[in-house]
Amino acid sequence: MEISRRWFLHYAAAAIVSMPKPLLAAVAGQRIVSLDYGLSSTLLSLGLPPVGISDLADWGRWVVEPAMPQSVVDIGSSYEVDFELLMQLKPDLILTTPYLDELLPKLLPVAKVLRLEIFTPDTGPILPAAMEATRKLAAELGRDTEAEQFLARSDAFFEECRRRLAGRTVPPVVLVSFMDARHARVYSAPGLFHNALERIGVRNAWTRKSNYWGFETIGIEELSAITDPDTRLIAFDPVPPDVLPKLADSALWRALPFSRPGHFSVVPPALMFGMVNEAVRFAGLVTDLLEQDA
Repeated sequence: MEISRRWFLHYAAAAIVSMPKPLLAAVAGQRIVSLDYGLSSTLLSLGLPPVGISDLADWGRWVVEPAMPQSVVDIGSSYEVDFELLMQLKPDLILTTPYLDELLPKLLPVAKVLRLEIFTPDTGPILPAAMEATRKLAAELGRDTEAEQFLARSDAFFEECRRRLAGRTVPPVVLVSFMDARHARVYSAPGLFHNALERIGVRNAWTRKSNYWGFETIGIEELSAITDPDTRLIAFDPVPPDVLPKLADSALWRALPFSRPGHFSVVPPALMFGMVNEAVRFAGLVTDLLEQDA
């Protein structure tokens, strides 16, 4: 799993410049650093922008929205945290997950650490777990009201997506991220994307249960297991640049029903390793696509 997620959240190494001195004086209230994208986006929805996050350089590539304020400092990747910069930020609280437990001995001397569980072998469906983690985070930060308002807005958005698709001829879908022209990640239960599909009333045609992250890696030929000819294949950007040209020349791909016009689409990125905001973004992307084609 570690290797798999490292590939998905691979970030180019970059030199870290010194933190602008005005930044420390400009931030009021709790100074929070987050080592997880989902927790970072949740902070924004609670009205508490972090002072620093890991992997900020690729926020726009994987998360996209909500936008991260320009004042937020990139503290390096979650695997190679710049601890000198982290200490300069003087955080009151550091947010992390069990996935980064190896960092705890170094984090604990810096500030209080809040460890929230979302993706674990015992979690079960991810979207309810993300909602519960949102409430736990809000309770720690004194933002219970803001959390309930955020979750209510999210729930209303899911309902609106379901309403928009109701009464239309909506095909079942298969959700993938291409690794190369022969392999893909396919998303199913108990993952965040699968939960969001259920919430908006769309059937996931990939019925095999995945790992607890919500995906399994398959060979493209395994997509032939989908027998419903109406099924729509939805792939997420970024797609490696050589994948689509190679698929077009592949006899295997051309034999799949998804190669027919109108059965395959590529949509903007959505983060499967996220929380409620990421489920909302995913639901909106899928609803827009299916509503347009229904």
